Amino acid sequence: MSSNAPRHTALDALHRSLGATMTDFAGWDMPLRYASERDEHVAVRTKAGLFDLSHMGEITVTGPQAAALLNHALVGNIATVGVGRARYTMICQEDGGILDDLIVYRLAEQEYMVVANASNAQVVLDALSERAAGFDAVVRDDRDAYALIAVQGPESPGILKAVTDADLDGLKYYAGLPGTVAGVPALIARTGYTGEDGFELFVAPADAEKVWQALTDAGTPAGLVPCGLSCRDTLRLEAGMPLYGHELTTALTPFDAGLGRVVKFEKDGDFVGRAALTEAAERAASEPPRVLVGLIAEGRRVPRAGFSVVAGGEVIGEVTSGAPSPTLGKPIAMAYVDTAHAAPGTAGVGVDIRGSHEPYEVVALPFYKRQK
Repeated sequence: MSSNAPRHTALDALHRSLGATMTDFAGWDMPLRYASERDEHVAVRTKAGLFDLSHMGEITVTGPQAAALLNHALVGNIATVGVGRARYTMICQEDGGILDDLIVYRLAEQEYMVVANASNAQVVLDALSERAAGFDAVVRDDRDAYALIAVQGPESPGILKAVTDADLDGLKYYAGLPGTVAGVPALIARTGYTGEDGFELFVAPADAEKVWQALTDAGTPAGLVPCGLSCRDTLRLEAGMPLYGHELTTALTPFDAGLGRVVKFEKDGDFVGRAALTEAAERAASEPPRVLVGLIAEGRRVPRAGFSVVAGGEVIGEVTSGAPSPTLGKPIAMAYVDTAHAAPGTAGVGVDIRGSHEPYEVVALPFYKRQK
C-alpha cells in the first residue's frame, strides 16, 4: 500500500453513509464530525456518544516473561496489574523523553494488550520488539485484529446493558472483561478519554458494523449520537487529559508533564530511562521549570497550540491545546507556564493571539469533573 494512502477502518462506509466529514489523522481516514461538533460534545456530557477509535494501535505481549518485559520496557509497574485490570502508563526513551502514553490491559496470567496512540503505534511496536531481546516473551502486532468502538456519556451503561450479557456493574474503572456485545465476542473495557463514564469495545473488524448498529438502535431513544474526533478533542481538553504531540512529547519527561506518578522506581529490575528519570524527578522536586495549567479566556478569541503565554510583556509559557469549551461557554487552553505564574488566580497572564495579548485566568486542571 502506498504510504500516502490513508488507512480505512472497518466502519468507513458507515461513516460516509452518515454524512461524516472525514479527515486524515495519523495516516487513517477518520470522521471529524457528523453534524455539529458542539451538539456531539453536549450529547457526550449529557446523554451518550458513539466513537470509532479503530485507529488506535493494539500490541499483544505474551509469554512467561511478558510482565518482566513490560516492566523493563515501560515506566509503570505492570507486574502488579491484576488479570482483568488495566493501567495508564508511558514508554520513554533512554533520556526520559516520552515516546507515548499507553493503556496496558492484563488479559490473562501471561497475556497483555498494550494500546498505543495511532500516531505512535509503529514507534511503540518497534521499541517493544527491540526491548524484548533476552526475554521469554513474544510481541505481536495486532492492529489489524481489532476494531475499537467507544460509547461514552452518562447514558452509556444503560445503552450497553441492552446489548450485552456482561456484568457491567462489576466492571470497575480501568478494567476489562471478555463478553459478548450484540452476540459477538468483545473485550469490554472501562477507561475513557472524555471525562465521562463509558466503555471501549474491542471487536473483530468483521463484527464492527453489527456492534455499531446495535448500539445505535439501543441508544438513539436515550439521545446517543455518532461522534467524531473533533468533539473527542474538546471533551478530553475539558477533562484535562493530555494528548500526545501536544502535552506529551519526546522533549518532555513524565515529570515535566506533571505525570511523574506513573513512573514506578520501586519496581524490581532496571527499566529503560530509569537513570534519566531519577534525575528528572530530583529536578522537578527542587525547581520545576514549567507547570501544566489550565487557562480560561476572559474574551472570545480562541488560543491554539504553539501560541505564547505572556505576562508583563515577557513570554512565560506556551499553549499546548486550545479550543472553545461548550461546557464552560468560553475558550480554554492547556499550557506549560513558568512556575512563578502557575498558581491558580495568578494575575496579569495573557495569550498572544496574533499580536494581541488577550487576558486569561490561570486555573487548576481539569476544567470539568463529572458528578459521580
